[in-house]
Amino acid sequence: MRQLASVQRIEALEPIPGADAIERARVLGWNVVVKRGEYTVGDRVVYCEIDSLLPERPEFEFLRAACFRQAIVNGAGETLLRGGFRIKTVKLRGQVSQGICFPLSVLPEGTPTEVGVDVSDALGIVKYEVPEELGGVRLPGLNAFPSGIPKTDETRVQNLGGLLHACRGRRFTRTEKLDGSSFTAFVRGAEFGVCSRNQQLDINDTSHAFVALAARLGLAEKMRAAGADFAIQGEVVGPKIQGNKYALAEHALFVFDGFWIAEGVHVSPSSLRALVASLGLDTVPDLGEFTLDHSVDEVVAMSEGKSVLNPKVEREGIVLRPLDPMRDDRGNRVSFKAINPRFLLKYEA
Repeated sequence: MRQLASVQRIEALEPIPGADAIERARVLGWNVVVKRGEYTVGDRVVYCEIDSLLPERPEFEFLRAACFRQAIVNGAGETLLRGGFRIKTVKLRGQVSQGICFPLSVLPEGTPTEVGVDVSDALGIVKYEVPEELGGVRLPGLNAFPSGIPKTDETRVQNLGGLLHACRGRRFTRTEKLDGSSFTAFVRGAEFGVCSRNQQLDINDTSHAFVALAARLGLAEKMRAAGADFAIQGEVVGPKIQGNKYALAEHALFVFDGFWIAEGVHVSPSSLRALVASLGLDTVPDLGEFTLDHSVDEVVAMSEGKSVLNPKVEREGIVLRPLDPMRDDRGNRVSFKAINPRFLLKYEA
């Protein structure tokens, strides 16, 4: 699970050419611009990742001019996302900075301060995520994602720590990460379901774009015909989704993952291609295989480039998975992403 704010350690400090008041700090695999002389190597800090939405508190007020975002309210007057200070990728004196550091004193008294502790809740930090205008309603009685199926989420390469070194020498697949909206469809026994990123939808409510898309693609019939309990997960792109960067005339689904529900395991990369083809669907753009022998910065550099779907725009990034599935020391599947810094600088509003 992503830690928006956590206690981390300053691993390195380097000067920024032409800058006297700021310097570059290394936290995990991230480069973060900090005030010169405020920290020393080895200091513990509160590190807030990009996409963190900090609450309106006096200690964060210095961010107002550059970072404040108004609350997002729907037509019924309901607050969909509270206001606050959004942390995003910025460029200062030629240095890309991703995230922000605070001294431990920003934490409420009694908060644990061991390295790695998640302090998002202690600081009231949530993810900045603009709700999509896709219509529809949540399925009555279901307030969350269905149990037994994992949500779609990938660890950023900067947060991998020593795992990246443990993966060296292995063959990996590389696919384009599309900038859309997360979609899940599943069959479990007689049940067919469609989900957005965080909730299950009413499959009879075709006013929701995802439900309408599933019906147009005939997913219920095709997935039931496969004769197994499984889920497919992908990115929906098109009109009214993330500005429709790919200039599509209608919504389209590109599958990036599959999950065998009864076995509780993800579909392997090679099997996924066959499964998706059998359903008459498209996978996300395949960027080829390679042997992983790269540093964090080299993987991030690999993420740069134009989108396969629309070569006029920067791709959001890449997703990397080992050809032969492996797990980390916590038993989690190894699968991670690298986001294109040029994409973030151009499109983060």
